[in-house]
Amino acid sequence: MGARDSLWMVVAVSWLCVQALVLHSQGEDLVCNPSDSKALLDLMSNFESPVERWGPNASANCCHWPGVACNSSSSLGLTDGFSGMGRVVELVLASKKLAGSLPDSLGKLDQLRLLNLSHNLLESPFPESLLHLPSLQVLDLSYNGFSGLVPGSANLPSLRVFDISENSFKGSLPVWICTNSTRIQVLNLAANFFSDVIPPGLGNCSSLQSLSLATNSLTGGISEDIFTLGQLVQLSLQENSFSGHLGSGIGNLTELIRLDISTNGFSGSIPDVFQNMKKLQYFIAQTNGFAGSIPSSLSNSRSLTFLSLRNNSLTGTIVLNCSALSSLVSLDLGSNYFSGPFPEDLPDCRQLQNVNLARNKFTTPIPQSFENFSSLVYLSISNSSLTNLSSALGILQHCDSLTVLVLTLNYYDEELPDVSLSFPKLEVLIMAGGRLRGSMPQWARGCTRLQLLDLSWNKLGGKIPSWMGDFQSLFYLDLSNNSFVGEIPKEITRLPGLINRNLSMEDRSPDFPFFMKRNVSVRALPYNQVTSFPPTLDLGCNYLNGSIWPEFGNLKNVHILDLRNNFLSGSIPGSLSGMTSLETLDLSYNNLSGSVPSSLMRLNFLSKFSVAHNNLSGPIPNGGQFPTFPNSSFEGTKLCGDHAPSCPGSQNPPESADHAMSDRDIGMVIGIAFGVAIGIALGATRTGDSCSRVIIRFCARVKSSM
Repeated sequence: MGARDSLWMVVAVSWLCVQALVLHSQGEDLVCNPSDSKALLDLMSNFESPVERWGPNASANCCHWPGVACNSSSSLGLTDGFSGMGRVVELVLASKKLAGSLPDSLGKLDQLRLLNLSHNLLESPFPESLLHLPSLQVLDLSYNGFSGLVPGSANLPSLRVFDISENSFKGSLPVWICTNSTRIQVLNLAANFFSDVIPPGLGNCSSLQSLSLATNSLTGGISEDIFTLGQLVQLSLQENSFSGHLGSGIGNLTELIRLDISTNGFSGSIPDVFQNMKKLQYFIAQTNGFAGSIPSSLSNSRSLTFLSLRNNSLTGTIVLNCSALSSLVSLDLGSNYFSGPFPEDLPDCRQLQNVNLARNKFTTPIPQSFENFSSLVYLSISNSSLTNLSSALGILQHCDSLTVLVLTLNYYDEELPDVSLSFPKLEVLIMAGGRLRGSMPQWARGCTRLQLLDLSWNKLGGKIPSWMGDFQSLFYLDLSNNSFVGEIPKEITRLPGLINRNLSMEDRSPDFPFFMKRNVSVRALPYNQVTSFPPTLDLGCNYLNGSIWPEFGNLKNVHILDLRNNFLSGSIPGSLSGMTSLETLDLSYNNLSGSVPSSLMRLNFLSKFSVAHNNLSGPIPNGGQFPTFPNSSFEGTKLCGDHAPSCPGSQNPPESADHAMSDRDIGMVIGIAFGVAIGIALGATRTGDSCSRVIIRFCARVKSSM
């Protein structure tokens, strides 16, 4: 059972305890206690809009209101009313879009066992009376807008669950909750603005099973109090500013299933204290400053299923005892300083599916042993100093379950092999930034399940084959910054994944970052899941010619269309307005002519647009998103309008006689220029475009590669 399951088990048991009380009196026709009724009406009056089916107009009996559960006074051992008197024991108004605040009178619900107002729009003040309800077992105010300090005293002797996560509370951690609430099992203070070191006092919560202090601004080290919580199942400390060494006392938490200390400033070696943590399944310590090697007790853990040490400063060779790591499913050691031979024994980890070894420095290629890596689903080894691509692909094709393969920034200047290879289950193939030579390999045609293909920033040439339109699930295609020639195959405009993306398969990608490089001067953009990539067609910075097919308008699902820096000609099809999801459209540095179709004003999501450096003329559309685009989107054209010189016939200030040119003068200048151009052309070799266009194109390519 995972840590998250354990957490919900605790919550469920607490909830069932309350429900048992409610069901005990389910058959009774209870009448709501007047004091409880008034407290609920006060609560509703503090909301900006009434709660549906609440109040006297709906029912005079508050025990019948939605979200309210009552129990009889007699079953609660009370003598303050007749046997049919109902007392409110449960109030659940989660996810009701309630806005407003909570009145202090809510504390008069003195028999309340469960209060859940999570996922609303509630704001401060936080009534201190809520912290003095003697019977309250579950208090959940998570995902609201409470701010300021948490009231400084509490008396909740029956409390089991306290969740105020995802608010804007600040100040020191309210560890005083443990003083009188020693039976608490779930304490969730995550995603607030708590700061400073962890104060002493958490050790008083001796029954605590789940503690989350994640995503705050906490500093210092982990308090020794926490190391005494022997029943902890889940400890979440990620995304804070903790620093220093990870104390060896962490090994005392022998019941721990999930430990997350990622995205902090821990340094030094990871303590070798995991031998007694025989239930630990998840150890997440990525993005810290840990140095040294992987501790032996961790690399021999039989319970561990998920190990993430990405983005640290670990060194040496990768040594894992796969005969002991019998439960390991996911291994993330990327972005460290590991060196030496590529680990050969990973296939002996029989359950291992996801492997990220990117950004390390290996001295040997992918070993032959990987042919037997039948469990491997995801492999990222980008930027790892690897060589011999032909051998690597020949070995990896035997990994029967391989779904995601990321080989970016390796195999520099090698040939992309076009031999017979088979990757029938491959859904993601990324081999970008390697300056690979060759053409689009025929074996890629057999990867019929491809959803994402990125071969950008290589030296691939030849024509883009028409079979690129055969992939039924492809929604992301990046062939930019290569040397492809010829026309864009019309078959690409029929890709179902770009017309109506419908990924029937659940995204099983692990929480490893992909990197999508837009250009070499811009930081790589990380996407942690395949489905988070925007549907894209990027063929920019090649040598493609011909026209832009009107059928591109069928690609209603595309978010990014990039055809810049090619030799495309003809007009911009007005049918591109059919690409209703389009956010980026870049047609710059081509040889397009005609005007910018006014139908593009219908692209309501368009935020980046460029037709710069084309032979376009006429007015720039002045509606839709066009007023938001910079002047640079239209430079190097003959377009006129808001982002360019005014169009003929518009109101312009008169020119002076000294500078005004007659039509005859203009015609004479054009004639002379044309004659000179003909003379130059007759004395020059035929190399394609005019000299000026080639110079502009060359300068643009040099600029984009700087």
